[in-house]
Amino acid sequence: MALKATIKATLTATMGGIALVLGLLGAAAAADPLAKDVFGAQRLPAAAKPAVHGFYSKGCFAGGMAIATDGPDWQAMRLSRNRRWGHPDMIALLERLSREAVKDGWPGLLIGDVSQPRGGPMLSGHASHQLGLDADIWFVPMPRDRRLSPAERETMEFVSMLKPNSLHVDDRKWTPAHAAVLKRAASYPNVERILVHPGIKKKLCDTVSGDRSWLRKVRPFWGHDSHFHVRIGCPAGSPGCKGQEAVPKAEGCDASLAWWFTDEPWRKATGPAKPRARDVMRVSALPAACRTVLAAPEPASEMAVTIGGGGPTIATSGTAPVAASAFAPTPESAIPLPFPRPRD
Repeated sequence: MALKATIKATLTATMGGIALVLGLLGAAAAADPLAKDVFGAQRLPAAAKPAVHGFYSKGCFAGGMAIATDGPDWQAMRLSRNRRWGHPDMIALLERLSREAVKDGWPGLLIGDVSQPRGGPMLSGHASHQLGLDADIWFVPMPRDRRLSPAERETMEFVSMLKPNSLHVDDRKWTPAHAAVLKRAASYPNVERILVHPGIKKKLCDTVSGDRSWLRKVRPFWGHDSHFHVRIGCPAGSPGCKGQEAVPKAEGCDASLAWWFTDEPWRKATGPAKPRARDVMRVSALPAACRTVLAAPEPASEMAVTIGGGGPTIATSGTAPVAASAFAPTPESAIPLPFPRPRD
């Protein structure tokens, strides 16, 4: 009996110890939550002076603005994801690009993900887009004769510019206007790089005549066959922004591009898959200023911090507009995203 009592007491103490440890771990997690959960839950930006903190894949921003769901020369897509937010410089650039690209023969922009209201890691998709300085633009132009319905904006399929099962552009889809909109985007001084599929970069290298200096900004990367990714540099007034290494001065139509057409970039990765940084990154891993960004008050309304508009409004289809939420269950397969080296 004494032995049984001793064993029972030991088990009780052990279980109590385990419960204490679990409780402490739970408290620690609550004090330092996953950054994607906290930033993904923000509905509106930090009502503060615009400022960027950290790096494109590890940071946040204050003073964000939203681009309107509709403008004269753009329509925003995947509205349920609430990713129309960016630093004011990026939002101004999108408005300018939409307007000036029309002069080049581009009917208008379909704007994909920019950033969450206060940036930070996303619940799904991108590793970058955390500073409000990145934006995705579809290679399918905006329809000029109508406004897409809320449902269409959620489910419309992306169109790859490549031939099926190929690394090369499909000439039936590619037009001079595609090259023109990329050239226009690259012409802006604060645009540091534009990510496209290697096949699209090669198409530009093979066909662009005259001034080719802008090609240096167009960088090949995995994915990006149905959209292009515009990135601007660190804006003024953001000493906490960590910039990216400058692109080379050469056009990039050399051995660095030829590498993408070897087997090596597409060889499946080996070894156990590592968790994505966004899935394990906690608030403490971000710049300290990001805690201040999270604690900042909201603006009076979304309308108060929305830029542009003035064109026809979003189409109605007899259904209620989709509520904006980063937790919206849009399938990842329906989101134009860069992807890393393929794995098993």
